[in-house]
Amino acid sequence: MIEKELLKRILAEQRENLLRKPSGIKRDALAVVLSKKRLPHVVVLTGLRRSGKSTMLKQISEELYSKNDFYYLSFEDERLAGITAAEFNYLYETIVEMFGPFKTFLIDEIQNVPQFENFVRRFYDNGFKFYITGSNARLLSREIGTKLTGRHIDIEVKPFNFREYLKAKGEEINETSLLLTEHRAKLIKMFNKFLTGGGIPEYVLYEENELLLNIYNDIVYKDIFARYSIDDIKRTKSLYANLISNVGQKFSYNSLKNSLDYGSGNTVRTHIHYLEETYLIRVAEQFQYSTKKQVRSDKKIYVIDNGIQRLVSTKYMEDRGWMLENLTVNSISSLDNLYYFFGSGECDIIYFINNKEPMPIQITWELTPGNREREIAGLIEAMRYLRVKKGYILTHWQDDEFTIEGKKIVVISALKWFLSQSMRELI
Repeated sequence: MIEKELLKRILAEQRENLLRKPSGIKRDALAVVLSKKRLPHVVVLTGLRRSGKSTMLKQISEELYSKNDFYYLSFEDERLAGITAAEFNYLYETIVEMFGPFKTFLIDEIQNVPQFENFVRRFYDNGFKFYITGSNARLLSREIGTKLTGRHIDIEVKPFNFREYLKAKGEEINETSLLLTEHRAKLIKMFNKFLTGGGIPEYVLYEENELLLNIYNDIVYKDIFARYSIDDIKRTKSLYANLISNVGQKFSYNSLKNSLDYGSGNTVRTHIHYLEETYLIRVAEQFQYSTKKQVRSDKKIYVIDNGIQRLVSTKYMEDRGWMLENLTVNSISSLDNLYYFFGSGECDIIYFINNKEPMPIQITWELTPGNREREIAGLIEAMRYLRVKKGYILTHWQDDEFTIEGKKIVVISALKWFLSQSMRELI
């Protein structure tokens, strides 16, 4: 058990560091978090390493607890390594002794404490409010799901979207931003930089590639290799690089097994799950009305941040079309309802709004005489299959609208798409 005076120093330093921490820009997800204050549920902030979860806790403390009437703990602090849930009473007694009796906990990287859910459940049952962060989806869902079924709300904190990126850069946007030629040209230039650089907050601030590579390496070595005792490091890193290099392209577990000489497709599947658990990648399935066919279909991989994807990719040339598709997928709030369509043609994204309203989206850098027929044909085929009368084509700069076979096709520029607050603005 950690010595009490040392624990007091740690707790005092952590609290002071939080209070002095810059507030950063207000994230879009903050409004969702604030709306949950009246609920007793545990609010779980999940997401990629360094995506802004700790800063979100700072913003929560300022918005909801201006009198600092909360407890703050960070289990990312190596001095608390090894602490167990059984020691929480000791920790709680110490923190009350130092700061007085409060009813709210803000806790960073709680998954580093084995069986943390027992402590959270016990205090939750005694009327305490929790805001906690974590960077491993499987650990959080397993532990919280066991003890807190129906008592928690999960909110993913992603890297900056384009609106947040502009705020971080001090760029004002309003209703006339896309109408004024000079401002529009400036926004296009900033979007192109965002497209390749991504939205990791530290990178947006300092623009150092090393920061992104450090995040990637921490995910691979600390969150996967160390946690799951991976020995075959060289081949596993080749698998990860292969996946990240081929965003938006179809693959099967067996095809990857064969190309990288793995013994089993299940091994490949397991590694993909590891990457998903860290929030680094997302997997989309081909939409089929048959669930069995859907599960067996080829998959597509998307990477949560374009900057990381650019640096880890083994391809020498940047493909802006694939980067635009990757960015579009990440602009969609949930992948639980996201698929792609493949028939005689292909449609890049099928997104089911509110679990029921299909939104087919084709993505291309530019509609040209050379690709126009193919892009439209794939979209129309998907619209027929889904029985919808409206589809979308997202491009870098073009806006248009036309009707084919009685079906309305809306061409939307990247600025219009990524500056919108939600899908509903575009429908």
